Amino acid sequence: MKNLFFLLSVILLLGCKGSGSDDNLIWAEEFDYEGLPDSDSWTYDVGDHGWGNNELQYYTENESSNARIEDGKLIIQAHQDSTYEKGYSSARLLTRGKKAWKYAYIEVSAKLPYGVGTWPAIWMLPEQNTYGGWPKSGEIDIMEHVGYDPGVVHGTVHTEAFNHRKDTQVGKQVQVPDFDKAFHVYAIDWQEDKIDFYLDGEKYHTFENTGGDWEEWPFDQEFHLILNIAVGGDWGGAQGVDPDIWPQQMEVDYIRVYKTRPE
Repeated sequence: MKNLFFLLSVILLLGCKGSGSDDNLIWAEEFDYEGLPDSDSWTYDVGDHGWGNNELQYYTENESSNARIEDGKLIIQAHQDSTYEKGYSSARLLTRGKKAWKYAYIEVSAKLPYGVGTWPAIWMLPEQNTYGGWPKSGEIDIMEHVGYDPGVVHGTVHTEAFNHRKDTQVGKQVQVPDFDKAFHVYAIDWQEDKIDFYLDGEKYHTFENTGGDWEEWPFDQEFHLILNIAVGGDWGGAQGVDPDIWPQQMEVDYIRVYKTRPE
């Protein structure tokens, strides 16, 4: 039903704008099915090696307790889980090798988890490390939230010149007081000369291509999308992990990718 409403709205919009704009929508994931995420679009990162940030969770694969489609939404759920050495399980879904884009408007409607130790993210990495391993080939963080700082959402880019290891990362924060109670649309408008960051249709940050080399702007290649909840870690666990809040989940209502930002 949700997909029907979406398609009808697109048809009405196209009718208003006339022919020639019907190809603006590149890809949409409306989650109008049940069960595990669609393997034509999604794959998994798996394991508990800390992911470069000393995170605690074990990322599972094809495990419905950690990632599933339910009532028209993607549920990514982190648990206390004694099965794994560090005591937590979660999921990290990505479109790597299946869907990737260069220059696009990408929006994700999501409701975030709550509590100290949660670290949900909606972000992007390159399909190919054209300029070398992280951070040389870039990272785009559409949304990050750390549970010990509730309601503060971060939009950030990382490059060889600008990254958190050098404390030179470029980003901005925006307030989302009901982050865990309501769905909000987190988006980027990625163009050849800049990346604009949006919350619910309002721009709050711009990262500009100032004409430097790849160390400042590696964003001239295809990137894939990643959705995950980390537990603890250098940033997410900077004030510990509350043992009494689990399970916690991120719900995703839809993902839509357009060639250009829809008016």
